[in-house]
Amino acid sequence: MPHREGRTVTAPGPSEVHDPAVRAEIKRAFIWFSMAGAFALVVVLIQPLLLILGGVIFAVILDGGTRLLGRVLPIGRGWRLLIVVVAAVIFLFGTLYMTGVEIAQQAGQLRETITVQGDRLLEWLTHTGLMPGTEDVKSLAREAFGSIGRLTSFLGSAFGALTSLFMIAVIGLFLAMEPRIYERGFQWLLPADKRGEAKITLDRMAHTMRRLMAGRLFGMFFEGLLTWIALSIAGVPMALILGILTGVLAFIPNIGAFISGVLMVAVGFSAGIETGLAAIIVYFVVQTFDGYVLIPLVAKKTVDMPPALTLGTQILFGTLFGIYGLALADPMVAMIKVALERRSERGVDEAPA
Repeated sequence: MPHREGRTVTAPGPSEVHDPAVRAEIKRAFIWFSMAGAFALVVVLIQPLLLILGGVIFAVILDGGTRLLGRVLPIGRGWRLLIVVVAAVIFLFGTLYMTGVEIAQQAGQLRETITVQGDRLLEWLTHTGLMPGTEDVKSLAREAFGSIGRLTSFLGSAFGALTSLFMIAVIGLFLAMEPRIYERGFQWLLPADKRGEAKITLDRMAHTMRRLMAGRLFGMFFEGLLTWIALSIAGVPMALILGILTGVLAFIPNIGAFISGVLMVAVGFSAGIETGLAAIIVYFVVQTFDGYVLIPLVAKKTVDMPPALTLGTQILFGTLFGIYGLALADPMVAMIKVALERRSERGVDEAPA
């Protein structure tokens, strides 16, 4: 008996859609579901993503130093990068070697002073009725810190913080060694007709980030040095550690200045009313000089960011992502600003005359 081949089924199946309007709606729904899935994936992977972003920013700092050195030293990029890294390591360890004992002593004293002054403030607020009882304050603090969740739980230990900083340094060093490789790899992931535009946007982002980080490092160094000298003249205890903390916290605009001011005033009043008033004067003098002289001067040469936008983004990112979100909010806003400006330029160029 001859073999009979099966016939091909031509009737439409339940998954086949002939209506163009229905197909368009299905595609639209698929796009929305994909965006929701991507957002959920970002939330789940926010810790490593922030570490990678920190590494990119560190790479921008190294790249900026390498380019700056290239203006006066015409040697290969690899050698210039090595000089920048070695100089940074020598400066860091040299500073720790010369002032390490004093910094360690003042750090311990600062922790005890802040604890005592904080307890005194809470007792005074409780006594005046401006705050609830001590137990209620502690419970509120536990709830506030607990609400941050697991996004920042890895920062609870010194080992986690040091590991994160080490990973940022390693990622940044690898990116700074061969930036073009990673740039070409990113472009390769995009459609061919979008690569030219992506290169223009990436180049502008890199240029903006180099200027932003250069201004930020200059401001950190100058503000920390000025605070140390002014506090030493005013006779405020632990002037060195306060100057270092002020310089480090200057990396976070607005909020960093407020935190350093609280530390200065707390330490100043621990040594007496006159010293506390002197600390307040130093804080306002430094911040006034920083706000009206240093920041406008740096902004003209680097990137001028709207203060309200920066502060709002810091509050949002700090609440969502913890300390790293707070520290990296400003660079992220700068990159988003560059991308939106380039998109606006494209819209003007493509608009009909």
